[in-house]
Amino acid sequence: MTLPETLHPSLWRADQLAQNATRCLDTGFAALSAQLPGDGWPLGTLVDLLVQQHGIGELRLLQPALTALGKRPIVLLQPPHEPQALALAALGLEPSQLLWVRSGAKASDALWAAEQILRSGCCGALLMWQKQARGETLRRLHLAAQSGETLFCMLRPLAAAQDASPAPLRLSLRPVAGGLDIGFIKRRGPQRDVPLFLPLTPALLQRHASLDSSTPAEAPARSILPALVG
Repeated sequence: MTLPETLHPSLWRADQLAQNATRCLDTGFAALSAQLPGDGWPLGTLVDLLVQQHGIGELRLLQPALTALGKRPIVLLQPPHEPQALALAALGLEPSQLLWVRSGAKASDALWAAEQILRSGCCGALLMWQKQARGETLRRLHLAAQSGETLFCMLRPLAAAQDASPAPLRLSLRPVAGGLDIGFIKRRGPQRDVPLFLPLTPALLQRHASLDSSTPAEAPARSILPALVG
């Protein structure tokens, strides 16, 4: 019998996870990786993380993958709060590795910045916070991500789960005692209706962090990107 994936990488059996056509980065959580096509976070594509509220552990969820990027730059685009150096150091992320980008007042400025970062391939990861995003915007970002192998996660409100998205992987994140409940809104594989409980250790208990670390410097997108993308 011919296997679907031998005909085309975007085909898979309904009762099995797809074999990802792109390279994946281990999530660092065996239970989560086992539920994802390719056993990890897909690179060079849009990953939709829909959070019930900010600060529930989304960075701790991504921490193993971010630290696995080595010294490659990590861009924080439009985070809802000022990044705190102590918390970042506790996650094993050096402030010198992080670029905090503030776009202009127009929503199009954040889109422009994200596209430049993704197409340049200069960063290991781009985390972009966005309250609202039109389907056209998501398609443009998804296309831009495919030009490289950046870990690209868009963090949006949970209410966006009912909207269509080109992202091949969409997860909902809800806080529960001791960790997160992860819902599988969309993945290339069988539907999973029961959320996955993922225990998370409080960030500041993971390791000691220096109290004199500085907060990553904020920079307007159009001032930092020319130097960033060369």
